[in-house]
Amino acid sequence: MKSSFFFSITFLLLSTLGFSQNQQKIDSVLAIINSSNNDSIKASNYLKLVKFTIHNNPKKAFSYVDSALSIYQKMANGKGIAKSLTQKANYYYTQSNYDSARYYLNKSVNTILPLGDTLHAASIRSNIGILDIQSGNLESGIEIMNTNIPIFKKYKDSMNLGKAYLLKGKAARLKGFYEIALKECYKALNLHEEIKNDYRTAEDLFIIGLVHQELEQYKKAKDIYERCSEIYAKIDNQHTWAQVLNFIGYMNIMLNELPTAEENFKEALTTSKKLGYKANVARTTIFMGRLEYEKKNYDAAIDKFNEGIEIWKTVGSAYHEAGILRRIGDAYLAKKEYNNSLNYLNKSIQLCDSLNYPVVLRDAYFDKSTVLEKLNNHSGSLNSFKKGKAISDSIFNIDQRKKIEELNIIYETEKKEAALALQKEEIKTLNTQTENDRLTKTLYGGGTIAGVALSGLLFFGFRQRMKKNRIERERQEEIYKQEIAFKQKELASQTLHLVQKNTFLQELKENLEKLKNSPEKFKVEFRRIVMLLKKENAGDKDWEVFKSYFSEVHDNFDNKLKAINKDISEKDLRLASFIKMNLTTKEIAAILNVLPQSVLTSKYRLKKKLNISKEEDVYNFLMKI
Repeated sequence: MKSSFFFSITFLLLSTLGFSQNQQKIDSVLAIINSSNNDSIKASNYLKLVKFTIHNNPKKAFSYVDSALSIYQKMANGKGIAKSLTQKANYYYTQSNYDSARYYLNKSVNTILPLGDTLHAASIRSNIGILDIQSGNLESGIEIMNTNIPIFKKYKDSMNLGKAYLLKGKAARLKGFYEIALKECYKALNLHEEIKNDYRTAEDLFIIGLVHQELEQYKKAKDIYERCSEIYAKIDNQHTWAQVLNFIGYMNIMLNELPTAEENFKEALTTSKKLGYKANVARTTIFMGRLEYEKKNYDAAIDKFNEGIEIWKTVGSAYHEAGILRRIGDAYLAKKEYNNSLNYLNKSIQLCDSLNYPVVLRDAYFDKSTVLEKLNNHSGSLNSFKKGKAISDSIFNIDQRKKIEELNIIYETEKKEAALALQKEEIKTLNTQTENDRLTKTLYGGGTIAGVALSGLLFFGFRQRMKKNRIERERQEEIYKQEIAFKQKELASQTLHLVQKNTFLQELKENLEKLKNSPEKFKVEFRRIVMLLKKENAGDKDWEVFKSYFSEVHDNFDNKLKAINKDISEKDLRLASFIKMNLTTKEIAAILNVLPQSVLTSKYRLKKKLNISKEEDVYNFLMKI
């Protein structure tokens, strides 16, 4: 393993050379654009410039995309427009503006599909899959990859096939299926190394490193991160190099190699600030706080954690904030400033509760138990410990269920692969047998030729009928898939409508309360608002529309629940449907126009009616039905 000092010098040399070589390429392409009168050549070269600048000068890259798009639109070149729109989406993705990225990807798909370019459409869909996985919609992301993989195999597109495997690996990691994640990621790595695609190879290595890190295999993770960072340095991708350098530093902390970790963080911070990479500046600052904590410099650690929080509030997620608050509480605990510690731990607990973030919530409760014990609040300490233990047991049970589910997925996948292999072998055997029969029949005299011809015609007719039936079956399956997809979209739409409608009604009611304090306005507005409320509440049509779509998407759901308990009421069925749609308690409360506490009470009663154990989550139970 290279030392950090040697690695730093190596990167400096590579970086200097990389900048110089990159600028030479940019100058060369600009010279071609300025000297050419061909619009097609100009546009394609503008897109080349995007590749050279997207990571080191994103704003310049965006201007090049606009130049290419303008030319392709003037030429009415559909494929060129689609490529430009995809590059625009890539720009917004690097800026963490995922809504805009999705918008331009969808525009690109809608541009390329009418042109019949199936491979290009699949490639763009992969990027939509990335956004799905990024936003936590893992099943949708996996489904997109499973749809794309046969297309990439058909066209022997190793780069995009590897990318699809990697995205499946990312989704599996996020679901906690680490064995599947490594299997998919190594499929991707083998393909990308074979075609010598450095960027994709580095990306594969980074996700593999994350898996080993989460498995607490820190030495293995560090080795993989270092391989990854060397590639990013070689291709002059400073943006991602700085990010990976952070994770190397964190592994050094976990391996108690603190001086090396400090060097890693300083380099990462300098590069990230130069690039304006705020998310990585925040991440580095927080890691530096962790480093100071390990060095027992608690005041410095608290300062870094607070600095990191302020940056995260502008670019990051509340999940990170919850974890940092707990770390600040730890630092004050180590300083024996128990009241300050308790304050930050309570903030962390409150945020974790709202986010349903059990891992940090568990640790915060255990820390709180220690603090309360130091403050001689023994009953409070015991209560916090019990809460932490309950969450810990719940996490353990979830992990066990994940392992069982992962084993089941592996078993089912291997069974399908074995069945496909057997089917291919049977087809190969039948083809060989048919060929042998054909050769044998050609040896017969002229009297048998007519018979052979007739057999051939019959066999050909049989094959044609089989082909026709297969095409018709595939067509019907596609129609069925489209119908289900449409119904699922309509169901989601109806769900959103219910939430919005009842939120609107709640706001109106709040306005009525305010009008009571202004009699002059009350007299004028009261009748109109009451009539509007009656109109919105008239009948139960919205629920009936929702129910009709729900029953079509989730076949026989109501009857399955009634089979468990015949006393299940319409109100219970309605609640169960919303839970199965994965709506939050707050959203359900808005739909039903009740307090969130009432929803929690109804959930408890529903669990009793369905004989669901205290340990099992009602959502997980309903998803199995």
